[in-house]
Amino acid sequence: MTQAPDSGPGRFPVRYELLKTCRQSGARLGRLHTPHGCFDTPTFMPVGTQGTVKGISTDELQEMGAGILLSNTYHLWMRPGSDLVREAGGLHRFMGWTGAILTDSGGFQVFSLGELNRVREEGVEFRSHIDGSRHLLTPEVSMSVQADLGADIVMAFDECTPWPSDEATTRQSLERTTRWLERCVASQANPGSQALFGIVQGGTFEALRQQSARDIVSFDLPGYAIGGLSVGEPGELMYRMLDCTVPLLPADRPRYLMGVGTPDYLVEAAIRGIDLYDCVLPTRIGRNGSVLTSRGRIIVRDARYARDFDPIDPECGCPACRNHSRAYIRHLFKAGEMLGLRLASLHNLWYLMKLGADIRQAIREDRLLDFRDEYFERTGYHRRRPHCDSPAVPV
Repeated sequence: MTQAPDSGPGRFPVRYELLKTCRQSGARLGRLHTPHGCFDTPTFMPVGTQGTVKGISTDELQEMGAGILLSNTYHLWMRPGSDLVREAGGLHRFMGWTGAILTDSGGFQVFSLGELNRVREEGVEFRSHIDGSRHLLTPEVSMSVQADLGADIVMAFDECTPWPSDEATTRQSLERTTRWLERCVASQANPGSQALFGIVQGGTFEALRQQSARDIVSFDLPGYAIGGLSVGEPGELMYRMLDCTVPLLPADRPRYLMGVGTPDYLVEAAIRGIDLYDCVLPTRIGRNGSVLTSRGRIIVRDARYARDFDPIDPECGCPACRNHSRAYIRHLFKAGEMLGLRLASLHNLWYLMKLGADIRQAIREDRLLDFRDEYFERTGYHRRRPHCDSPAVPV
C-alpha cells in the first residue's frame, strides 16, 4: 500500500496539538494549526457548501468564533467552476475568508444523485443537477478540483455506503474507498500546503469499520475522517461504530466525524474523541423557523410567540438575541422578510459554536460526563433531536 511522501507529523501543513485529556471522560481538548491560523477543538465547522454559509457573512462567522469552514467540491466544480476560483486566487480570496477551509471531496453529493449517477472503479459518472450535463468524478479529478480551490484540508474521494446496506455491499464499498485513497495520495498536487484526510467507511458493521480504519491509517495521513454515519441509523448504533473505530485512529492526528450537527451528537462525539464535525442543520432548520435554545428547540414561527418579547434564548449573546425578540423574528417570517431567516440561522450557528466552547471548558475542568448529563436534562436534545433530512444535493 502506498505511503504518503514525507509523512512525519512535523511535515504536514496541518498539525494537531493535544492540550488536555478529560480525566472523567477521556475526551480531548486540542488545537489545530493550519496555514490560515489555528483554532481549538472539539469544534463545529459551519458549512458553506457553495462558498457561502447561507445568509451569513464572513464577518459574522468570525464574530461567533468560527476558525474553519467547510465548502463542497461538487458544487463549486459545477458552479462557478474550479478554474474560475483558482483565477480569483483560491477560495479564501474568492469568498473573503481568512480562516481555515476544509473541502469535501464531492463524493457524497454525486452518490446522492441516485439515478443520475453510475459508479464504476474509475469513478462516478453523473449528470449535473444544474443543467443535466455529463461528468466523471474520479479521485484524480477530485484532487485537481480541490487543488484549484486551495483549501487547507482536502478530503479523499470515497464511496459513501447508504444505510441500510448488507455486509457484502459494504465490504466492496470500503475496499474501493481504500483503492481510491491510494489514487488520491498519488495524484495530490499540493501536499506541502494542503492536508489530505482519509475517510473510514464500513457502514454499521464493527469488523468492517475496524478493517477500514486499519487500511486508511496505514497511509500515514495528516488527519482522518469517519464517514457513512448519521445517514439514518439509530444514534446508539452510531455511537457503537465510533466506539470501535476511534481507538484505531492515531492520537496525534485530528479526527473528523462527517455530517454531524445535532447538539446531542456533538456532545457524545466529543466524549468519544472526535475533534471536528459539520452539518447544514443550523442554517437549514433556521430557514424553516426552528431555533436551538438552552431549554430545547422552539419553532419561532408558531402563534404562541406572536406576543413573546423575550429573546430567542435569554442565555445567548448572539446579535439576534441581543437585539430582537421572538415576536419580531416571528413577524419577519410571517411577512416573508429574509431577515427572519438570517437571524434564525445566525442564532443557530452561534448556539453550536457556544456549545463547542462549553464542551472544551468542561474538558478543561475534567467534567464532560457531568456536563452531558446536566445539558441533556436541561435541553432534552437527546430525546427530541432536531431532524435534518439530507436532500439529493444539499445546499
